[in-house]
Amino acid sequence: MDADLARFLRDELGHAPEAGAGPWPESWNVRGPVWLWQGSDGAPTKGAWYFLTIDGETAQAIRAGAVNAAAWGSVYVEATVGGTTWRTSLFPSKAHGGWLLPLKAAVRKAEKIVDGTEVEAVLVLA
Repeated sequence: MDADLARFLRDELGHAPEAGAGPWPESWNVRGPVWLWQGSDGAPTKGAWYFLTIDGETAQAIRAGAVNAAAWGSVYVEATVGGTTWRTSLFPSKAHGGWLLPLKAAVRKAEKIVDGTEVEAVLVLA
């Protein structure tokens, strides 16, 4: 993993998700712009990491529904954007008060997503 990305994730991580009491929906719809993470020097990094921010009530509901935290307090999800579905992890973010959904290159290519593209994602805890 890119050292700058590892530092970024360490700085961004909030507390590990806590198990909570339901009920919560089987899935959440999240809409927002995709953004490109900039390295510590403000320039795009070699790996070009893109994220969708999940905040507000949806972030709280995911935190309440997540019973199995993974590395760095991340939560396993199945995500769908457009016609593409994949398994990934949401990373907690102190700066955004919620979660970050990474969008890998194969997803961005299949769905023609670039920095600033408004997307809708459907998330299901995995």
